[in-house]
Amino acid sequence: MTILVSEVGPRDGLQSVKSIMPIEAKKAWVSAEAAAGVREIEVGSFVPAKLLPQLADTAELVKYARTIPGLTVAVLVPNLKGAEAAVEAGVHKITIPLSVSETHSLRNVRRTHAQMLDEVKGIVALLRSLPKDRRPKFEGGLSTAFGCTLEGLIPADKVVALAESLMTAGCDEIGLSDTTGYANPSQIRELVRRVLSTVGNHALAGLHLHNTRGLGLTNVLAGIEVGITTFDSSLGGLGGCPFAPGASGNIVTEDLVFMLEAMGLTTGINLTKLIEVRGILREALPSEELYGFTPDAGLPLGFKQGPV
Repeated sequence: MTILVSEVGPRDGLQSVKSIMPIEAKKAWVSAEAAAGVREIEVGSFVPAKLLPQLADTAELVKYARTIPGLTVAVLVPNLKGAEAAVEAGVHKITIPLSVSETHSLRNVRRTHAQMLDEVKGIVALLRSLPKDRRPKFEGGLSTAFGCTLEGLIPADKVVALAESLMTAGCDEIGLSDTTGYANPSQIRELVRRVLSTVGNHALAGLHLHNTRGLGLTNVLAGIEVGITTFDSSLGGLGGCPFAPGASGNIVTEDLVFMLEAMGLTTGINLTKLIEVRGILREALPSEELYGFTPDAGLPLGFKQGPV
C-alpha cells in the first residue's frame, strides 16, 4: 500500500510560531523535502500579511515550488479573495477550512457556516470559469471535526452534514482535521466510516491529525484501517492552530514516515534525507523547538525502507 505524506510545516508549522523564516530558507526547505521524495507540500496560506506575517511571501514561494518537477504545490485559503490569489500564483491544490465548531470558525476566519459555504460556492464558480488544465483541486477541510477547545465535543452528525454540504457546494474532496488533538482511534474509525458512507470513497481525501495528547500516530493507524491513504504532518512537529487555545502538536513527519516504512508501507520518501532537512529549520528558526523521536534515536540497525 502506498501512503501519501503531505507536508504542511511551511504553512501550519510556521503560522503558529513567532519567528519569521526568511524566504530563501523556505525555498531550501521545500526543495530539500521534495528531493527527499515528499510529493505534496502545503507551502503557505493566502491571508492578509497583517494577520500572519509569517506567510506574507506565500505567492513567491508558490512560484518557486512550481519549478520543482513532480511536486504538488498546495495552499490554504480562508475565502474567495485568497483563492483568487492562489489561482493567480498557479497552485495545484487549494484547501478552505470550514470549522465544524462555529465558535472556532468565527475566531479563525470570522465567518459563520453559512458565510463559509457562500465563500465555497464563490470559489467553485471561479474555478469552473478556468480552463480544465488550470483548475487547482479544491478541498473542503473540516476543521475541529473531532473536538474543539472552545466548544468541546463535536457531534458526528454535524460533521457529516457539513461534509455533504461542502460536496453539494462543489468541492472536489473533503478532508477531516483534528485541529485540537481531541481524536482517539475509535472516534477516527467511526467518523471516517460515516463520512465515507455519505460522500463516497472517492471524496474523502485524507486526515490532518495532531499529536497534542500523544495519539497522533495511533490515529493514523486507525485511519489506515478504514481506508485513508493521505495524512498531513509537519517536519519537526512544528505547528498547531493560533486560534484554538492549547492546539499544539502536529504529527512529526519524520516519525510518521518511519512508522509507515517500518510497517512495509510505501511513502516514496528517503528517511535519511528527510531527517537532514531539520538542519535548515534549526539554522533559520534557532529559537523554535523541534520534536521527533526518530531523529533523536536514529534509525535502528538493519532498518530497510521501500523503494524511493
